[in-house]
Amino acid sequence: MNTSDRSRSTSLSPESQQGVKVVVVTSVMLSFISFWRAAAIVLSDLASTAYYIGGITERAIGEAAPYFILSVMIFAYAVRLVYIESCSMFTRGGVYRVVRNSLGEKFAKVAVSALMFDYVLTGPISSVSAGQYLVGLLNSLSAEFQLGITLPVNLSAQIIAICIVLYFWRVNTKGMSESSENALRIMQITVLMVVIMLVWCGITLYVRGFEFPKFIIEFNEESLGFLMHFDIGYKLLSGEVLGTIGILIALGHSMLAMSGEESLAQVYREIEAPKLRNLKLAGFVIFVVSITFTGAFSFLAVMIIPDEVRIPQYADNLLAGLAMNVVGPDEVKLGLQAFVVVVGFLILSGAVNTSFVGANGVLNRVAEDGILADWFREPHKQFGTTYRMINMITLFQLTTILLSGGDVYLLGEAYAFGVIWSFVFNTFSMLVLRFKDRRPRRFKVPLNLKFNQVEFPIGILLVLMVLVSVAVMNLFTKSVATVSGILFTLFFLLLFSISERLNQRAKEAHKRARQKDALSLEELQKLEKFNQEIGLKITPEEIGSEKPKRVLVAVKNRANLEHLVNCLEQTDTDEVDVVVMRVRILNPKNGQTFDTEMLRDERRLFTDVVNLAEDIGKPVIPLIVPGYNAFYSIVNTAKELGVSEVYMGESQEFSMETQLEELAMIWGYERKDEKEKMTFRVFADEKNKVEVEL
Repeated sequence: MNTSDRSRSTSLSPESQQGVKVVVVTSVMLSFISFWRAAAIVLSDLASTAYYIGGITERAIGEAAPYFILSVMIFAYAVRLVYIESCSMFTRGGVYRVVRNSLGEKFAKVAVSALMFDYVLTGPISSVSAGQYLVGLLNSLSAEFQLGITLPVNLSAQIIAICIVLYFWRVNTKGMSESSENALRIMQITVLMVVIMLVWCGITLYVRGFEFPKFIIEFNEESLGFLMHFDIGYKLLSGEVLGTIGILIALGHSMLAMSGEESLAQVYREIEAPKLRNLKLAGFVIFVVSITFTGAFSFLAVMIIPDEVRIPQYADNLLAGLAMNVVGPDEVKLGLQAFVVVVGFLILSGAVNTSFVGANGVLNRVAEDGILADWFREPHKQFGTTYRMINMITLFQLTTILLSGGDVYLLGEAYAFGVIWSFVFNTFSMLVLRFKDRRPRRFKVPLNLKFNQVEFPIGILLVLMVLVSVAVMNLFTKSVATVSGILFTLFFLLLFSISERLNQRAKEAHKRARQKDALSLEELQKLEKFNQEIGLKITPEEIGSEKPKRVLVAVKNRANLEHLVNCLEQTDTDEVDVVVMRVRILNPKNGQTFDTEMLRDERRLFTDVVNLAEDIGKPVIPLIVPGYNAFYSIVNTAKELGVSEVYMGESQEFSMETQLEELAMIWGYERKDEKEKMTFRVFADEKNKVEVEL
């Protein structure tokens, strides 16, 4: 019986008339977001620091604080360029992947442990600060209307912070698309508030006149930390000595304004195509907003709020104080304060969301390498997210909120440890990779000098020198950050070590118990985690296709996915769903039935499919279809889904022309209406491809 005869007999079987049931494979995090949403996620952390960085920094270094905050905002763009280069090399990147590839696994564990301290502190400091702003507003309203109610600030802020963390725990359990939409809405409202405040502050300065803050650095015992145990500490305190050391100390107390950069690497996996271009656009948006918001408002607060009330009264809610000290009637200023506080509450809450996104991304990278127990990667049954990691992040943040007592300054001091050291590890690793991995880069940090075929990355080196100098100085001046950061890092290193040992035991047990053709535990950890929706019929609604148009890509061989790459690059996935199907051939002679569990080769194949989709930045719908004949199953699936195009790779058994002939013959038999048109493409590479429209 030839191929077409087999397909006809199959098509007329009772089973085919009743409708073939399939398995829809859903990935853990296969959704993609625009550069606006990516920028909003990062800005929710980076721009949110405007609400507390001014007060924290001025308490530490004096009236010169705005100059250093602005300097850090400008320097942040250079650090961002380093992250853009690392993302262009590693789609699932960030500190862990970059450090592991350059310095090895041990250094990678240390780097990611410090980074987790950053993310664990991001949620508490942002949510507690949001609580401080809200409680301050409620107390102001109570005093204005003589209600006689004064809420305890720190305790109330803690309760509000716990509620915020629990809310974003739920949102991130639902998935990235949901949380990125919230971040975008928050940033849109924030930009509106920034414009209103800038105009109002400009009018205030025009009416009252102004002078820029004095460049006066004044340290105190708290801001000098361990240095107070040395002679230089007393000299710095009295102002006898300043120089380079004083500048580095002041920069160290301002680096908190740069929090959130690492989230750019974590969110890169989710950015839609064209990925690198959209990453650069996101970076530019972040730069403009952070300079305009954090940088400008730091100056305005010092220039408008009187010295005698700025720190004593508004240290923890500086922008609320700015709203209350512009020109205008008291009632109107109170309304402006309410608007600023509501927006601040939203953006600070958004920073909590960023901490979840970043920490979840980092832990996923660690778990993929078997350092964190594979149990954490199990996807949520409904939403497909790594909910167990999200639960762990939530637990850490809630514990930190309770231990902090609602003190924003204390949280800010501790926070600095993870921020600066994650930047140091990432930048140093990128410097090493310039010499260790000389593959062509799609993007490079500028300022590169070439001598005798050897390229020297001057730009990265300059960034690293600044970061290392500030990081070392912070070890001596930020005693709270140094002690708590080192303890937390050691805790996570211990957690990783224990988890890795448990994984190693599981590998040995799995190796003894597994069958010859089963996957090893090492490979299982490297493969994508999938949910499976079983027993669905081949209809757009059943497989989750919501776009008006669809294309079908048939895949079989991991080494032959060029046709999938071509399809993704040519298809506008905003309008068209890309359905990627794999036909599982059944043997009718032995009565083989369709086992809905994914086979070893299918897991490997769809892991590669997901990785390709992430690299390009476009979503796919993976599908497993049972059948007795691959050509018939492809045509039948295409017909049932109403696709306009079918892509196939070059077969090892048939020539490309023979593949087209078989597809055309089956399509001619199955087509009910002559007006129905479908394009079949068989693709080997750009030079070897054939297609026909029928």
